[in-house]
Amino acid sequence: MNSFEGDTTEPGAGPERERFLQPVADGQRVTVMLAAFEGWNDAGEAASDSLRYLNKLWGGKKVASIDADEYYDFQFTRPTVRRNAAGERKIKWPSTRIYKASAPDSNVDVIFVQGTEPSYKWRAYTAELLVHAEALNVDYVVLVGALLADVPHSRPIPVSTSSDDAPLRERMNLEASQYEGPVGIVGVLSEVALLAGLPTVSLWAAVPHYVAQAPSPKAQLALLHRIEELLQVPLDTHELAEEADAWERGVDELATEDPEIAAYVRQLEEAKDTADLPEATGESIAREFERYLKRRGQDRP
Repeated sequence: MNSFEGDTTEPGAGPERERFLQPVADGQRVTVMLAAFEGWNDAGEAASDSLRYLNKLWGGKKVASIDADEYYDFQFTRPTVRRNAAGERKIKWPSTRIYKASAPDSNVDVIFVQGTEPSYKWRAYTAELLVHAEALNVDYVVLVGALLADVPHSRPIPVSTSSDDAPLRERMNLEASQYEGPVGIVGVLSEVALLAGLPTVSLWAAVPHYVAQAPSPKAQLALLHRIEELLQVPLDTHELAEEADAWERGVDELATEDPEIAAYVRQLEEAKDTADLPEATGESIAREFERYLKRRGQDRP
């Protein structure tokens, strides 16, 4: 996928929206499924890495998995062999793993779906995922992807937010994706979840195409900021922010070593700066300050 349609949001920018998660009665919990898949939908592995980061941060516990034999071509998605702490060899098979975690100090439970895009039977695969979603009482679905785009590494990573759910789009001031062409498993799952009556949004981070290799911590961070806004739960991303800064400095150094790349990056920067409104609007500052206050409140004893 190389289109970047929908509502494009940079961290701390964009119009104020109604919340994705609707209020519930005191004592009632809300369950959100977050799904990302390695492969075609995951430039720089930014999508899958962002969910791995969050799953680890919140101590997710494995609650289910999907059998690999039905859905994967092992000549294309090969198993890997590794050694455990005792030095014994162990084969790890491609699979889809489902974890459950609770967001701290909130009424939000999260179901993480992590795996590789399947090779076969996508309709059966997504149907099986929805069976698990029903069993785990999922109320909302957030699909996370990353694509290669003509964006500079030195500017905020854009995150596109879209939905095919018309009432949800209107409520959240979103746009429908105008993309037409081949789709990955994320697009298929989006349609199936919507048909099942689950409010569903898709997030896509734009990864600079000239630094497409993994990891891509700056894109991960942008996705996590958007997830933070959707779930209304403060995230501890200090460690990842440091990695993103180091990544950007490293790309800066590489770009200066090649005059052609340096000129191309300047061209992208100029195009981005011309197209964008000033970043430091009053609204963006207010939203960033609100995020800071939430994190500070979380750190207090």
